[in-house]
Amino acid sequence: MGSEVDHRAGQGSGDPRDGLHLGHHELAELVVVVGLGPDDDVVGADEVVRLGDARDGGDRAGHLGRPTDFGLDQDVRRDHGLPPGVGKESIIDAQEPDGKSESTKDPDGAADRGGAGDTVGDVGEFGLIEAIRRRLPQGRGVLVGPGDDAAVVAAPDARVVVTTDVLVDGVHFRRDWSAPDDIGHRAAAASLADVAAMGASPTALVVGLATAADLPTSWALRLADGLRDEAALVGASLVGGDVVRSDRLVVSVTALGDLGGLAPVTRAGAKVGDVVALCGRLGWAQAGLTVLRRGFGSPRAVVAAHRRPEPPYDAGPRAAAAGATAMVDVSDGLVADLGHVARASGVQITLELASLTPDGPLLEVASAFGMAALDWVLTGGDDHALAATFPRGVDLPDGFRAIGVVDKADGEPTVVVPGQAVSGTGGHRHFA
Repeated sequence: MGSEVDHRAGQGSGDPRDGLHLGHHELAELVVVVGLGPDDDVVGADEVVRLGDARDGGDRAGHLGRPTDFGLDQDVRRDHGLPPGVGKESIIDAQEPDGKSESTKDPDGAADRGGAGDTVGDVGEFGLIEAIRRRLPQGRGVLVGPGDDAAVVAAPDARVVVTTDVLVDGVHFRRDWSAPDDIGHRAAAASLADVAAMGASPTALVVGLATAADLPTSWALRLADGLRDEAALVGASLVGGDVVRSDRLVVSVTALGDLGGLAPVTRAGAKVGDVVALCGRLGWAQAGLTVLRRGFGSPRAVVAAHRRPEPPYDAGPRAAAAGATAMVDVSDGLVADLGHVARASGVQITLELASLTPDGPLLEVASAFGMAALDWVLTGGDDHALAATFPRGVDLPDGFRAIGVVDKADGEPTVVVPGQAVSGTGGHRHFA
């Protein structure tokens, strides 16, 4: 892409933080779009501490249309100063990644007491591992948990599904955009969704953390909390890992899963005549990334989708039980990931645009920024929806909806979207 930071973290080619560098004219354009009048107070881009999530709860539905929707609290106005009794620390709300609130402080208080324990370098590798270990309850399937040379996890099916994802600071996440527990949820979701896409149920996570010595201990502990809590959503446990020193922060997650007696659902089984179906949402994480790149923190619904995806984990095993012939986790974009299925199966996948109408919040964000929401639906990644193919006539499992058909390939296996040109690769590529 010609840039060291790819689109997942929000910095693209020719974009040295230009997504965060709003000029006054651009802010004025947004004001016009959302319908603010000449008497409404608006804070200039260079006149606020940050454009983040406003405290006002009025936009919880994720709709644009008021100053609070762009992170502008109505009490924080040009030339007005701070409301009486409000200190500077109050400007940092509960969603501020670097701010601390009662919900985000290290529960053990190690990093907040000062002195030893402030950083990973202070506590050392084994001190950090022990602090993390104390936060990790283990499920019934964990026979030997953290603290030994290796963990032992039960495998009732006698087959183990294994997958690994590596997330790099500045490439796959940004610490100024996401809190450490958000990053933990996001990292775990990437691997857990891959397990689900094979038709398996996740059982355990193993995590590697590479970090500089000056990383606050509290940050590492909150990362572990996010990993633990995302795994708990599917009954999986964080059973171990490793910590090493590095100049760049890297989080590597390996997930294990159990097939429960079912055959694994691969990308190679789609057959001509099959129905293509989807479970989960598309384009939300990309819309949230776009909002963050422009320097805003709302609509909260799409920003939250970027920070913490919500994969339909249980849909994977249900699809396998219903006879899915192929399945894939939509992590890089619908067109790109179904392209993997098409090539592995030697078929053409034809999508139906009428079944891929963007959701309301995506349309609102796209309108505000002069972009096309359908592009996010077709090529946006990181929502981790599940796309699967099923034999014609099979009742689709709950949550799945038909979005296309499998046709005979006329030449190279590919994905076709009639009436819609898909630019580039149809999704994210790491080395493009």
